[in-house]
Amino acid sequence: MFMKLEKVEALFRPRRVVLIGSTKIRERIGMASPELFENVIYNIKKYFKGETYIVDIHGKRGFNSLGKIPVDPELIVIMLPPKVSLKQAEKSAEKGAKALVIITGGYNKTQREKLLKLKEKFGVRILGPNTIMGVINTENGLNTTFERDLMPKKGGIAVLSQSGGIGACLLDWACHYGIGISKFVFMGDKIDIDDVDILCYLENDKETKVICFYMEGIKNGRAFIETAKKIVKQKPLLVLKGGVTAEAAKRAISHTASIVGSDQVFNAALKKAGIIRVETIEELMDAAIALEKQPPLKGDRIAVVSNVGGPAIIAADALAKQGLKLAQLSEKTKRSIEQLYPGVDASNPIDMIADARAERYRRVLNLVLADPNVDGAMVINMLKSCFFKPEDAKAIVETALKFPNKPVVDVPAGGDDFELVHEVLAETSIPLYNIPEKAAKALRILREYGKIIEKLNC
Repeated sequence: MFMKLEKVEALFRPRRVVLIGSTKIRERIGMASPELFENVIYNIKKYFKGETYIVDIHGKRGFNSLGKIPVDPELIVIMLPPKVSLKQAEKSAEKGAKALVIITGGYNKTQREKLLKLKEKFGVRILGPNTIMGVINTENGLNTTFERDLMPKKGGIAVLSQSGGIGACLLDWACHYGIGISKFVFMGDKIDIDDVDILCYLENDKETKVICFYMEGIKNGRAFIETAKKIVKQKPLLVLKGGVTAEAAKRAISHTASIVGSDQVFNAALKKAGIIRVETIEELMDAAIALEKQPPLKGDRIAVVSNVGGPAIIAADALAKQGLKLAQLSEKTKRSIEQLYPGVDASNPIDMIADARAERYRRVLNLVLADPNVDGAMVINMLKSCFFKPEDAKAIVETALKFPNKPVVDVPAGGDDFELVHEVLAETSIPLYNIPEKAAKALRILREYGKIIEKLNC
């Protein structure tokens, strides 16, 4: 096991990376092209902190053969058509490479079997083929993607995607909204390195706080579930699954050679392992942000603190639809709020009126979170039609930090308003959502994880 993990570690923490491609070969249908090769070289040279060696089999860039590299390679990234890739993979294994990332797809059964024989003979670990974009480690700058300058910021969320397209969407989302990523893995066809291998590695990865999966099937379901059960107490696991309907399942099998079973069986297995399932790409990222930044929700009683009435009512509806309850504030809490602000009705949801600024948010939220009847809070702060300014949102962070066991999510509702508050709070511990419905789902996920922790501790 140690040797297996050591070689998987080379996938994320190599001291030396070798990039093998061609400045001449262009597949008629397929990923191999001079542009892909040049772009991966660009990203590795820009971001990676270790040594980089380039092998162009047609001699224009770097070395013209792997044998001429003066050092032992650790991680080798191959970007060539299947037939040529196989030759380079064999040379890489013979030279002592610990891990291979095979970007291109289109491998037939015989070619896959030859790749696996290399693993069996030399012990080299293989990610792919058909990974499309390979791996990202924000800690050391490793980035084998071919989208120039696409690098997420450092954070605590690890993403594993069996689909290049879904992975690219999640990566774009993370970069656009500044979501902190620890590791990103495009799993591809998983002929060797699979979800269990990556899970075992991430279990002890200090940068990773939350693990997200997009998967279309599991080849070693029992091992995956048993591994997940060990990890979930320290690190929440989220899964988005494709191939739920019969029609989509057929496509998934051809897409990444997946083994797709009954969705009911899949659901039962996830529940047994304590894995949280989500339904959409957006929900996956929204949930991951909540789990990275906030503690589990220990009960279902939520307080809504808002500077507008209508969105607060919508929030109450959204919470009910997610199986959460409006907290019944104590008489002491209500009395304290109404004495401070005579025009405010302190019934939950609390409408603090449109002129509420930082001080009112600070004092009311402090009283609400101190109430033993409250397990968590949703805060709403609109700018348009209100006096609230983006910098006022800092009061929410400062107050929430005083109650580390009660999760708080924030809703700067809208488009421009969301962006303005996001600029102020993006680097803080408060998750942001642009509508109450998303915030309610995030709180429900936090409650699900709270129940999982409670069950594991029994």
